[in-house]
Amino acid sequence: MRYPTGLMDLMEVPQRFIFNPKEGIDNPALIISDDTESAMQPRLCVMKRDQGEGFGFYLHMGRKCSGLAPGHRVGRVEPWSPADRSGLREGDHILEVNKEFVVTKDYMQVVRQIQTSGLQLCLMVLGESEYRTALTEGLDFRVMTRMHHGGSCCRPRLCHIVRDPLNGLGISIIQSEVGKNRYHVNVLPEGPAKKAGVCDGDSLLWLNGAMVSELTHSALAKMVKKCGSQLTVLVIDGECEKCFCHRKLPILPTMAKSHNLTHMPRTLHLTQGPQGFGFLLRQEKLLTGLIAHVLREVDPGSPAEAAGMEDGDIVLAVNGMPVEDAEHEAIVSRIRQSGQTVTLTVISLCGRDFYSKLGLCPLLFYDKDLPLIEEKCSLCSLSHREWSCDVEQTTLSSPRLCVLNKEDSSTFGFNLGSVQNEPGTFIVKVSEESCGARAGLWQGDVVLEVNGRNVEKNYIEEVVRLIRTSGTSLQLLVMERARYEELRHRATEICHKSQVSPTNALFM
Repeated sequence: MRYPTGLMDLMEVPQRFIFNPKEGIDNPALIISDDTESAMQPRLCVMKRDQGEGFGFYLHMGRKCSGLAPGHRVGRVEPWSPADRSGLREGDHILEVNKEFVVTKDYMQVVRQIQTSGLQLCLMVLGESEYRTALTEGLDFRVMTRMHHGGSCCRPRLCHIVRDPLNGLGISIIQSEVGKNRYHVNVLPEGPAKKAGVCDGDSLLWLNGAMVSELTHSALAKMVKKCGSQLTVLVIDGECEKCFCHRKLPILPTMAKSHNLTHMPRTLHLTQGPQGFGFLLRQEKLLTGLIAHVLREVDPGSPAEAAGMEDGDIVLAVNGMPVEDAEHEAIVSRIRQSGQTVTLTVISLCGRDFYSKLGLCPLLFYDKDLPLIEEKCSLCSLSHREWSCDVEQTTLSSPRLCVLNKEDSSTFGFNLGSVQNEPGTFIVKVSEESCGARAGLWQGDVVLEVNGRNVEKNYIEEVVRLIRTSGTSLQLLVMERARYEELRHRATEICHKSQVSPTNALFM
């Protein structure tokens, strides 16, 4: 199936034909055949996890090839996980995350999008063979996703309404005549709801964290009365809702554009002083039952106070990567490993409560420029209990354990190089589609270990001998060369096999 990027040549289409119900179509140029389009159709995978549970799949960093988008490939999918139940399969390539096109996005941006989705996630994916075919044929993935959506499905809006003394909330909820428990809204012109982004006639989907399709009109009325001075609703234009329904697309809060949301997170940039950063990080259990990592004892005049840290702030991310579900010791270790500078994303206690009641991740709609410091971003495999990044990390700038398994008499698919008459080896070439490429080897990687044996001080001849005698399976511990040289210059110990995960992928 080709997706046009411009005007089609209509001159090649026959202008007239005769249809006979007994004989069929009287035109040899028109042949009825099996539908081949379905093979190129993207799939939607909608998954919902429980608190503390992962989505259950690994996300691999793609490799740029001939100037094409590297893509974001799904690795192993855990059996019976939310990902497995949604139909996600190993080898799928992610085109959209929560209705946002991600093919051209940086890998770590996609990781963060998935991690900040909260308990629900919607992925549009394309199977591996279809993805390769689309690349070969030069298909436009953005056009492909638009055609799957029908082209006119706008995103829903998550609107936070604050009551004013004159107009109240400025919104009334009306039960629709079509369908049970379907509602739309009327809003006062220039009222609080209108100012918050709600439009007259919008379909109401969600109110203060509850799907309205599961509520009666009287239950909704009670919820509005109990909401006090604030109300958060998920709404969508009626025509766009029909488009979603026609395409059988879910409408989730994670897909929404936010309007007028309060209690937004803050980003603090700290530079260590003579007495350190000047704060204490404690793990505490909040009244809501949530385990949080809370900042306490902010020293007067310290870098923490100068950056805007307040006692009781809750840590959401370290150096741009979410850490709410990580172990406390891992967060402390990550901050220490940041060196002289660290970037913390925090939120107030009342702000965390606000998002907890909505069932949303506070980072979901945080529009400010969160840094993505690659050498401090985790790519490790986590336990089933965790789903955000732990600090025992492996990135392109940290050691990576690559496991290669060659088939039959094929090679491992990479070439080694070295500096003349000096110990140490590095990867000079990785063949496309080889087991080396599939394992995550990159040109320029320094080889640290071969099958668990350290080879940093070995000459290339010895390293080649170890590889050739390894049989059909090979384990290489490698590291990006620039980062390796930096650590050697700083005389920093490089972690080895026991401290890294066996794949260049992040577990979701």
